[in-house]
Amino acid sequence: MKENRIEFANFQWIDLENPKLGELTDFIKPYGLNTHLLQDLVQVGHLPKLEKVGEFTFLLLRAFSAKPNGKLTTIPELSNKIGFFFTDEILISVHQKPFEFLGEISGHFENPESLILKIIEKMVETYEAPANWLSEQMDHFESDVFLGRKKRFSVEQLYFAKAKARGCKKVLHLTQTLLLHLSVQPSNEAQLQDLKESVSSLILQFEDFLDEANSLLNIYLSSNSQKTNEVMKLLTVFSAFFLPLTFLVGVYGMNFKFMPELNWEYGYYLTWGAMLSISIAIFIWFKVRKII
Repeated sequence: MKENRIEFANFQWIDLENPKLGELTDFIKPYGLNTHLLQDLVQVGHLPKLEKVGEFTFLLLRAFSAKPNGKLTTIPELSNKIGFFFTDEILISVHQKPFEFLGEISGHFENPESLILKIIEKMVETYEAPANWLSEQMDHFESDVFLGRKKRFSVEQLYFAKAKARGCKKVLHLTQTLLLHLSVQPSNEAQLQDLKESVSSLILQFEDFLDEANSLLNIYLSSNSQKTNEVMKLLTVFSAFFLPLTFLVGVYGMNFKFMPELNWEYGYYLTWGAMLSISIAIFIWFKVRKII
């Protein structure tokens, strides 16, 4: 377990990185914290949570930690969590994976709430990269579909992009709910309101992507279906032309000795004339019916 302590004027921040369950249990005993919350910290896929435990407030949030273009679909694969225990005098943060932005946080903080809101701000900012990447991907998808480059369009890539958007949207929705229920001192209300607006903006970006992705997929499938219908229509037209001609060829291809037409002097030319007449009649009918 890696432990980092920072002393501020009015409180202390203790950051614990990659603690084992036993180490974490021993660490929190002096603070009188309930050990059942440790299970939430250890579980890989636990979703955001807010809970009051005695004099401590327990807050669990998730930050995006995967590569935007990776083929990942689940929330535990896309993000990692940070747990917070805090009062007016102390802040304890617990996380299994390292986060660079934690080491970049500096400045003067009046209380643990202002520091937590700053950390949450950094966590929310991690979702900006996948939101921007998904927006760029959507531009590529639309270009491939609408500009006649359908062979370059990948349904698999669209699936993974939608999975990322769904996962991020779900986490941000839960984060938004927690922020709505989080009570802070009046001096921190403006910072909290900015966070709420940032989360709402990101949620809208992911929702827009999902709506556009669903519409684009329907357009792509409809386009492919239309192309298939055109091919079937062409095959049907050819069949309509050749079916009666095949019938004539089949009749005069039979090996019966006493077929009266076989001895006609101009039978060959009459047969060709009949086939041409049938073909012209079918063509005229198709034109009248606006089939071709």
